[in-house]
Amino acid sequence: MSTETIILIGVSIYLLAMILIGIAASRRVESQDDFIVAGRKLPLWLCAPTLIATWFGGGTMLGAAGTGYEGGILASIAVPFGTALVLILMGFFFVRTLRRLKILTIGDFFEMRFGQVAATVAVLALLLAIIGWIGGTLVGFGYILQTLTGLPMEVGILVGAVIVIGYTAIGGMWAVALTDFVQVGIILIGLIILLIVVLLNVGGWSAIAPQLAEHTFRLIPLENSSVAWLNYLRLWIIFGIADLTSQSLNQRIFAAKSDQTAQNSLYVAGAGYLILGLIPVFLGIIATVIMPGLDDPESVIPRMAIEYLHPIAIAIFVGAILAAIMSSADSALLAAASLVSVNIAPLFKHDLTPEQKFFVTRITIPVCGFLAVYVALEVQSVLDIMLDANSFLLVGVVGPYIAGVWWKKANRTGALSAMVAGFLVWALSGYFFPELVGDVIGFGASLMTVVIVSLLTQKADPPMPLVDEHGKPISLKNRFGTLPLFGRPKPE
Repeated sequence: MSTETIILIGVSIYLLAMILIGIAASRRVESQDDFIVAGRKLPLWLCAPTLIATWFGGGTMLGAAGTGYEGGILASIAVPFGTALVLILMGFFFVRTLRRLKILTIGDFFEMRFGQVAATVAVLALLLAIIGWIGGTLVGFGYILQTLTGLPMEVGILVGAVIVIGYTAIGGMWAVALTDFVQVGIILIGLIILLIVVLLNVGGWSAIAPQLAEHTFRLIPLENSSVAWLNYLRLWIIFGIADLTSQSLNQRIFAAKSDQTAQNSLYVAGAGYLILGLIPVFLGIIATVIMPGLDDPESVIPRMAIEYLHPIAIAIFVGAILAAIMSSADSALLAAASLVSVNIAPLFKHDLTPEQKFFVTRITIPVCGFLAVYVALEVQSVLDIMLDANSFLLVGVVGPYIAGVWWKKANRTGALSAMVAGFLVWALSGYFFPELVGDVIGFGASLMTVVIVSLLTQKADPPMPLVDEHGKPISLKNRFGTLPLFGRPKPE
């Protein structure tokens, strides 16, 4: 039996298992809340793995290995360091406030705090970012199948989309969380096996280390210029700050069974993601010695698997890669569907029943999925798509979001002005100063605008408070993520 046949059999078994888990999870789904936030009942053992799995997608598995190959640790700041950062920041600064709101989406937050127009702009920016994110993950799926089985990339992209759309539409958050739990285990096993086998075959780390480039493990820029430092800052914040507004991230916060579970899941996920995410980076660094001169750095991991693993082990490892990719795609699909059903559909029909919203959520999943397929077929690069997608969030949504959570004086006029300023500065700087990172400059402009305009318009546009589902202002005390890691928290 050929290696390609073994891989295809293994992949088929894995994909079938994901569908079966989705069907089993569907038995828990009886309402819109069950579908979108798992009835707000996710325990720590499910919440932390689904957070890790959501971020550990094709961008980490393939993209981080590629950046490690091209530029060592410095080039890998965005993934995994920036992504781990956003999980920790969310756990410490935002989770307890958001949990008190009892909302379903980030769009709900913007509508409550800044009104319908701001919410619509934020949701559209989020949807653009999500479609780009899913497209990037599907490119990774197609690339892996093409590299290891010879199937055309387009076929792999379509197969991956159909499977992910299928089990996500069937079981919602319960299906996503349960499949993510399985997928994290497969990812961990696959990466550890590959790392150990590669190191054993090349004589261990002691044989690799002396041959590495001088600055392989450098963490700050070599060049001391404003352009270099702006680009370096972008690596930290394009995921580390922009993803604060990610619907996928916030949805898991809303789905956790308690504040303590949500907070601790973020801390566990941040540490776990960083540890797990460094493995592809180190594999990319090792490949600079044992596979020099690769034309496509993102092919590092598939090439290593082919060269060093037994066919059966390759099949397991392909399952790990596909698990990483699908775990991000399913979360993003559910996030997009949630935003459309909760925040977009009511714009066209105000009196939607819960059953109708539920239907819209499910039908939106394949629609968004195939839009992402189009993006994947047009732009066949994994990490680039994801980075560019997050720019929409960074320049238009993050500034008002941070101000809305932590500054009482932030108002609707300030938020809308900040969105316009962020997008405008991003576009203009990209046109006139393409050597600069326009999205970082746009983010700075957005932050300054929300502060200045809010202060100038306090009387004309009084700020709206943060309120719970009953319209009652929430408590703004004890909002930092300092709940105990173990044991019960003290009553507030």
